[in-house]
Amino acid sequence: MQTRTLGTTGPQVSALGLGCMGMSGMYGDADRAESIATIHAALDAGITLLDTGDFYGMGHNELLINEALRTAPAALREQALTSVKFGALRDPAGGWRGNDGRPEAVGNFLAYSLQRLGTDHIDIYRIARVDPAVPIEETVGAIAEAVQAGYVRHIGLSEAGPETIRRAAATAPIVDLQIEYSLLDRAIEDEILPVCGDLGIGITAYGVLSRGLISGHWSRDRKAAADDFRAYSPRFSGDNLDRNLALVDALREVADGKGVSVAQTAIAWVLAQNARQPAAIVPLVGARRRDRLAESLGALEVTLDADDLAAIEEAVPAGAAAGTRYPEEQMTHLDSEK
Repeated sequence: MQTRTLGTTGPQVSALGLGCMGMSGMYGDADRAESIATIHAALDAGITLLDTGDFYGMGHNELLINEALRTAPAALREQALTSVKFGALRDPAGGWRGNDGRPEAVGNFLAYSLQRLGTDHIDIYRIARVDPAVPIEETVGAIAEAVQAGYVRHIGLSEAGPETIRRAAATAPIVDLQIEYSLLDRAIEDEILPVCGDLGIGITAYGVLSRGLISGHWSRDRKAAADDFRAYSPRFSGDNLDRNLALVDALREVADGKGVSVAQTAIAWVLAQNARQPAAIVPLVGARRRDRLAESLGALEVTLDADDLAAIEEAVPAGAAAGTRYPEEQMTHLDSEK
């Protein structure tokens, strides 16, 4: 497994990370046994970075990772690094109630995550969405205190904009920014990537397949279940879906010419951006099944030269995606979009 170092002060991690959110219901039902088998297969393949959030399934995801690590071979368990997001508030019906970045809340969220994960520390800890009511210096400062106490190893950010990134980095060392980055989502290239590069902050890129939209496995007649995020995503709706799948068809022509899958091409494109960025970019693949994981791992064997990259970006030009990446109300919570 290839490795990357997150930021100038961060840990060495596998070149691909495993995003575990989809194993806890965000994309409809998931098979628990298959989810655990997929985590085991990822560890066996050399993936060391497991990404989760304490609000994924209201704690379900952390408990799932706990079980997967407890039942994995000791050598693989010891190599695993946990990346945890906190701060999202939920109600009993699963509704969203904002974000809480107060220092006292940080310690509370952390205590519950340590218990659910069955560990004495978390490797990378970050607020899922910047709390506009709390200065980022206070939130990051609270995590820094947890670092000093040994409960957290490193501090990350999520969906933060350039000014917030600068202020956070002036408060404590930041190892990575977790943010959506894919062929359909390249807005971070304008300001956010340069700022992270200047400050020596790595990128853990989620949504590299745009929630399956550019995986090559989504079709116009496929319907998302009512409990699937994609049922409410603008990019999976109406004319937007038709326009976005037309981009996938164009990308498929490039992939076919390389003899690889659409998903592998899209992931390989994100991996190739490491050549243009001084700090590491680590894609998080959201595989829920072992066959999808195996396909994603195949992207590590795909080499894209300058002509390949030009063909890919001609097939899916920057800004070509139809529809926003989240519903309008959720977009307002993204500091990175302000």
